[in-house]
Amino acid sequence: MENGILQRIASGEASAVQACIDRYSGLVWSLARRFCPSPADAEDAVQEIFLDVWRSASRFDASVASETTFVAMIARRRLIDRGRRSGRTIASLDNEDGTTPVADRSPRADASLGDAEDAQRAAIALESLKPEQQKVLRLSIYQGLSHERIADATGMPLGTVKTHVRRGLIRLREILGGTVTGSEGAP
Repeated sequence: MENGILQRIASGEASAVQACIDRYSGLVWSLARRFCPSPADAEDAVQEIFLDVWRSASRFDASVASETTFVAMIARRRLIDRGRRSGRTIASLDNEDGTTPVADRSPRADASLGDAEDAQRAAIALESLKPEQQKVLRLSIYQGLSHERIADATGMPLGTVKTHVRRGLIRLREILGGTVTGSEGAP
């Protein structure tokens, strides 16, 4: 059960940092390996993510999301930022005059606020899904498991897992205001 690791980190308890790393390293590592081109990049990203978790622990609100959701959203945001930075670096090397485009130099001041709001909305939306959909989406998103591994872990048939993931994602998109095309069908 996820009781209070982030609150303990926020209060300065040294052992809580190690407990957080022990509990969430698998999740963070699996996400980092998906986003990063090499194991070395993934290791750097994992360190950055846990540093960000440590810095952000005081912002955690258990009434909004679980600790797992909070850590996963920080990891996702940090990994997306890393990807954007590496894309910008490559793009800036292509400039003939050697300058970095102005848009690449501007800081993203509102990113943290927007990401936090998005995380809250996503966590609330996930809670509104059917229990089976919640279960398979959590295993897929937070733990990075493939459909096959989810089927093994839950004992559900593979086709059922795929259906729950698909319908759950469609429903989340509807709840969060995205459009669903006719080819995806109704949940």
